[in-house]
Amino acid sequence: MSTNLLSIDNAVGFGGVVQEFLWNWENQSLRVVYETLGHGSPLLLLPAFSSVSSRQEMGEIARLLAPHFQVVAVDWPGFGESSRPSLDYRPELYEQFLTDFVNSVLNTAINVLAAGHAASYVLKLAVKQPTSFSKIVLVAPTWRGPLPTMGANPQIAGMVRGLVRSPIVGQFLYKLNTQPSFLNWMYRRHVFVDAARLTPSFMEKKWQTTQQPGARFASAAFVTGNIDAVHAQSDFLGLVKSLSAPLMIVIAESSPPKSKAEMEAISTLPAVSSVVLPGSLGLHEEYPAEVLEAVLPFLLNKENF
Repeated sequence: MSTNLLSIDNAVGFGGVVQEFLWNWENQSLRVVYETLGHGSPLLLLPAFSSVSSRQEMGEIARLLAPHFQVVAVDWPGFGESSRPSLDYRPELYEQFLTDFVNSVLNTAINVLAAGHAASYVLKLAVKQPTSFSKIVLVAPTWRGPLPTMGANPQIAGMVRGLVRSPIVGQFLYKLNTQPSFLNWMYRRHVFVDAARLTPSFMEKKWQTTQQPGARFASAAFVTGNIDAVHAQSDFLGLVKSLSAPLMIVIAESSPPKSKAEMEAISTLPAVSSVVLPGSLGLHEEYPAEVLEAVLPFLLNKENF
């Protein structure tokens, strides 16, 4: 495993230094792209898993945090500008990746801000390796993929995943579910609350993210629950209870009811700091200034957070 400066003329970044982490998984080399901005103690930013997952969604909050920290934002394997091979994307892959990235690239106790489905992976690493994180912020944390949340059983989810992975039918199904009009509908329903922010240029960038070669494989794994790191609320809350690092969660006021109930369940646990902010599952991208104001005192060790 190694890290190199990456010269991509068309890299979709936020003004930082773009680098690549060469990572091996089951004898296959994957190129993981990450971006660093600012100076000071490191703060890892982990975007939410989704069909449009990219470190770019962390761009504005990265710029706001950069005066206080050395911000490191990552494209998960299978997403963003990282490699997207036809792998069996499953929790073991992402657990090992996060462990290796934190230990190899950062190699010190760090702060972390993770959105959405990234929460379970942060919690698992924090419990397994307590020295990994100094402070943990989870923004609109979730642990269950869209199809399981809708009630699909594992057999149905597996059939859907298999269809999307297939060469011809899969490409067709994936294309249907990443049409700009469908992406816009999903954003309006679950991700943003202010439809005026969904400009044509914004949606074009999101659509372009979905059109990279091999994009359907990790996306299908997320949608069907194949990268759910836990499978019950009790397991998720058990991870929180086992933490030694301080934890703050940001609850999205307009989240889908099931997701919001899961966030509120975390907030009732002892020693968990929480705040409710406007927005839905994409509030880290839609309301970065509000997120910064809420979490910065916690990250900087100031009182009254």
